[in-house]
Amino acid sequence: MEFGVPTEVRDLEMRVGLAPGSVLALTRAGNTVYMQTGAGAEAGFSDEVYREAGAQIVYSAAEAYGRADVVVKISRPTSDEYRHFRAGQTIFAFFHLPVASSDMYGALVEHEITAVSYELMRDEERQYPVLVSASEVAGRLAPTIAGSLLCSTPKQGIGGRGILLSGLASVPPATVVIIGGGAVGVNAARAFLGMGAEVMVLDRNINKLRVIENRFNGRVTTMFANRYNLNRVVKFADVLVGAVMVPGQRAPIIITRDMVKTMQKGSVIIDYSIDEGGCVETSRPTTLRDPIFVAEGIIHHCVPNITSAVARTASYAISNAALPYLKAVAENGIIAAAKRWNALGEGISLYQGNLVHARLADALGRTITRPLFISEREQNHGGLL
Repeated sequence: MEFGVPTEVRDLEMRVGLAPGSVLALTRAGNTVYMQTGAGAEAGFSDEVYREAGAQIVYSAAEAYGRADVVVKISRPTSDEYRHFRAGQTIFAFFHLPVASSDMYGALVEHEITAVSYELMRDEERQYPVLVSASEVAGRLAPTIAGSLLCSTPKQGIGGRGILLSGLASVPPATVVIIGGGAVGVNAARAFLGMGAEVMVLDRNINKLRVIENRFNGRVTTMFANRYNLNRVVKFADVLVGAVMVPGQRAPIIITRDMVKTMQKGSVIIDYSIDEGGCVETSRPTTLRDPIFVAEGIIHHCVPNITSAVARTASYAISNAALPYLKAVAENGIIAAAKRWNALGEGISLYQGNLVHARLADALGRTITRPLFISEREQNHGGLL
């Protein structure tokens, strides 16, 4: 099978769809991989490294798309890339269709694309293999982001609270409140604990809270994420991390503007749910070039592709997680592979331009245009991730 990896074109999207090790695994299995020149440069992978892994270097996005049966990306394609689509091909990416522009959906339908959404891939154990890999990176970045923003140095006219995450003898540490006990939340909790912060995690899933309680030996305070508790904790949070996701749907607003108004001035909000619309009412997407804004006196950091800040690590993590499914498609074709690998089947949003994902259809306000071809998918998988 022929795979194409185009250079990502969104602003400061420095990750790459396949790391060299994954390219080597595919080429040694008899597949052809077309890498657009420079596709891995921002992640620290040269064209020569890809050549050594067996890739063929092509010199335009048109070639990377045009020669490929399967295109492997990180971010969903931009409008400039639609013209490169080849009718009937498969594209793997983080599509996040509920918050994408309507022309994205139209282009997929028009070109009869099979779209595999990494963020929807869920295996038999109810785990999201590719999303979790990206979430681990994002969660562990949180203290680096928060620690910098808490510094007293003014940012857009307001300084952070001037707090050291760890505190020190006679001075208490920062209080970090994490909304959501999934992969992002757990990894953020681990990283903040490592920095010496006081950490609280709220979730609506009692079992997740029990797991967190046991995993961290009681060093993390856990609370049920009801309105009463949320109203209480935001008032003393130095850092609030939003890690909420309902797969296939827009993230729900958990933290309202009125709640934000009760936070201490100069506190920090990191809304990791922003790639699905955000879970804080005052959030709006930002970029790595201009990552923050101030609303209601609170510093907001809302970068959808935050893991691009550590592009090499993120590219390895995502590529490693996606590789088994790419190999399965190469060996069996998309239908047979999807029947065997539940996560792959769950990740297919559109098949040959037809909407086949029930939860996604609900989120888009559309109807399935082709009967589900794998298995009956459950309607309610929502929760706090």
